Amino acid sequence: MPRVTVHLLRHGEVFNPQGVLYGRLPEFHLSDRGRAMADMVAEHFKAQASDGGAPVYLVASPLTRAQETAAPTAAALGLEIVTDPRIIEAENHFEGMQVSKGELLKPKHWRYFTNPLRPSWGEPYAAQAERMMEAARDARRRAFEIGGDGAAAIMVSHQLPIWATRRSAEGKRLWHDPRNRECTLASLTSLTFDGDDVVDVSYSEPAAVLLPGAATTPGA
Repeated sequence: MPRVTVHLLRHGEVFNPQGVLYGRLPEFHLSDRGRAMADMVAEHFKAQASDGGAPVYLVASPLTRAQETAAPTAAALGLEIVTDPRIIEAENHFEGMQVSKGELLKPKHWRYFTNPLRPSWGEPYAAQAERMMEAARDARRRAFEIGGDGAAAIMVSHQLPIWATRRSAEGKRLWHDPRNRECTLASLTSLTFDGDDVVDVSYSEPAAVLLPGAATTPGA
């Protein structure tokens, strides 16, 4: 079966001086550091063009930060940005709040902690992985139509949906400690497909040099 790689690219750092969990809220733009991260990712993919390995298909979440992260790569590779709502950020009860221990301990939130394995405060991990994998398989098929065997696609998404998809692809349980996610800003979680089956998962950080000092707010 033909092999195609789909790179799940997390967006760059967002300008968020209030430190809110912005979730699906509109108009959260990349910070200066975030734009530099997006430029570094574009250079990373552009460097692959010399050996014919540059991605041929580019998809992004409809949220501003994902679209802005995709823009430099679209320009560098001459690709259109296809917007796919299936790869949007996860729903979260705490969207728009400054998430702190004090806030989380308020009684009005307690009912949202009844099942952390699902999780009960937002979109189920399984639902995130399902919609993301469906989108990834569609991106794989489109990249193959354009570039044939060995082609690649990029999906610009968000930390939690990417992490849930990776754990699903690796056959691991979906509930986890958020502190242990390997999905930094502007990182690549790369799924290699053989037909519609994921046969390999790899991870890289093209903008690693910009990570020290970057925001650590949830969803940053």
